[in-house]
Amino acid sequence: MLQIRENSDGSKDVFDIVRHRWVACSPEELVRQHVIMALHNDFGYPLELMQVEAKITLNGMTRRCDIVVYDRKVQPWMIVECKKQGVALSQRVVDQACRYNLVLRVPFLLLANGVNSICLKVDSDAGVLQRTGIPEFPQL
Repeated sequence: MLQIRENSDGSKDVFDIVRHRWVACSPEELVRQHVIMALHNDFGYPLELMQVEAKITLNGMTRRCDIVVYDRKVQPWMIVECKKQGVALSQRVVDQACRYNLVLRVPFLLLANGVNSICLKVDSDAGVLQRTGIPEFPQL
């Protein structure tokens, strides 16, 4: 369950169980925290193998992936792109995750907006994305 606190100024924070700290409770952050909980509780992904706002360098510019999940060998396994509720999981969002994957080369992309999620298996050799269910954490 998410931990949310109200600040004296009326703003709210949510506790990020990966970063072990309170962060501003924006609509996108709520989606991110729900995805983290689902990956951990429902699919067996260890919190220790998740990185929130993972920095990458793409075309000389610093970008941040919402969540990068690593496998047991600490190799990137999945990029998670979170959008606030109401933002469509459009081709534009797919393209964003694919751009990040030019750097990380993961086998899975997960897009989520708090209502819907789309998981895509990446076949880099064929240049194909295939819609799939969220995989259980790999037991490598």
